[in-house]
Amino acid sequence: MSLSQAQKKAYRSIGHHLNPVVIVSENGVSENLLAELNRALNDHELIKVKLALPERDDRAAMLDELLADSRAELIQKIGKMALLYRKNPQANPKLSNIARFENHHGRH
Repeated sequence: MSLSQAQKKAYRSIGHHLNPVVIVSENGVSENLLAELNRALNDHELIKVKLALPERDDRAAMLDELLADSRAELIQKIGKMALLYRKNPQANPKLSNIARFENHHGRH
């Protein structure tokens, strides 16, 4: 699953307006957090995650762990925010940030 630069650019513009749906704290990656992350990716495909850790190295390590555990693709990382994407062919069009954007903008 590798996105083109054009897709990533489009997803970044969608992600700009999203609020974080998962917040990772210093408690680290728990089963509950992974369940929430996977549910959010299934529902929305494109999600924003807040890495609420003070140290940049800790945030990078946490992000690597989240990406590995969720099989999501990193679209963008700015400061403590990361934009993750994982395609769900059965995504509910009313929930998917990708489908909602494409429907709204007339793209198929």
